[in-house]
Amino acid sequence: MIHSHNLNSCDSHRGVILLVALALILATGGLAGESISPASSTVRFRPTSGRRIRDISFANEVEHAIDRGLAFLLASQNDAGWWSIADQPAVTGLALLAFIGHPQERYRDRPAALDKAFQYIEDSAKPDGRIYRTALVNYNTAICALALAMAEDPDYVPIVKRARQWLSQTQIDLGKEDQLDSPFDGGVGYNDKYEHSDLNNTLTALETMYYTRALDPEGADDLNWEAAIHFIQHCQNLPSHNKQPWVSQEPKDRGGFVYLPGESKAGETTDPNTGRVALRSYGTISYAGLLSYIYADLDPDDPRVTAVLQWLKENYTLEENPAMGLQGYYYYLHLMSKALTTLQIYKLELKDGSHLDWRHALAMRLINLQKANGSWVNSNGRWWENDPNLVTAYSVMALEFIYPGL
Repeated sequence: MIHSHNLNSCDSHRGVILLVALALILATGGLAGESISPASSTVRFRPTSGRRIRDISFANEVEHAIDRGLAFLLASQNDAGWWSIADQPAVTGLALLAFIGHPQERYRDRPAALDKAFQYIEDSAKPDGRIYRTALVNYNTAICALALAMAEDPDYVPIVKRARQWLSQTQIDLGKEDQLDSPFDGGVGYNDKYEHSDLNNTLTALETMYYTRALDPEGADDLNWEAAIHFIQHCQNLPSHNKQPWVSQEPKDRGGFVYLPGESKAGETTDPNTGRVALRSYGTISYAGLLSYIYADLDPDDPRVTAVLQWLKENYTLEENPAMGLQGYYYYLHLMSKALTTLQIYKLELKDGSHLDWRHALAMRLINLQKANGSWVNSNGRWWENDPNLVTAYSVMALEFIYPGL
């Protein structure tokens, strides 16, 4: 396996995130209370005086949309406590994160329905740390551990710690042992470390490990963050840092990301003169790459970070998932809200030089897309986005990110 290295000596960028995050306190028997940054999918930012004039009226509209979305989720919950599908607890974990992230903490005193959902996730936990039912082990474990960590319930701390230990062992090492000699090394896949890694599963693992690291102050069960960066950059269309033959030389792709080394969900292009095949960058996975760099503590001025930010600015749209149409559209909006909020970007400079209040624009877009019953759903079913429970969870969390900055 790839052994972990302690890369926490450079805490400057992590400190920025921690300063704006509301501390979460967890305690367990024999262990003093630990201060943990909230999971990024439910971060609530402190108001910053002088930075913005709060739009109270619009903030009320956004809160109303959040409340309607959560009311829909309460009404659509299965009697056994889960949402959508019994054998994929990650969907229930995402729904719970949406409730926990309410800007007024309205569900802090959990109603019985949420207790049932947490019990379902707790019942999905295995003694070895995995939290799953049938498949997609790492994906389910990461998201469910995040939800349990955010519950502020000391009873869940042992489960989260075991999940951390499991996740710390899932980084891929396909070449020579302990050497970063494969582009897949350092990433995480859906199930175990003997399969290939992909950027989305890597993101979910990094996010959970990053925001629960106070439970492991000595780093005994930490990830190898250096190896994670190795994998992330090998998913980026950036010839200066990624020498794989599929890397696009086209300006339209430069800085963006693909799903995994050698595969893009947005397809490929072939040079008619040379026959060279290059992979296209696309929206969701480029925000996933940006967030992964943030969690791995890459400096904001690093050329890999500035390159993906430039691609995202040049390809900004609220009409579609760039290069993917409506496929994965709501996940794209969710990751946009999460990434730009985490980086404290208040105005987004677009390719025409204008500066956009992206929070207002994205919130307005989601308000207009909300259904009469309070849900959101995608007409395109790719990646389960025809499931209103999943998409409503994505959308509510996006609005919860936006709300404090209005």
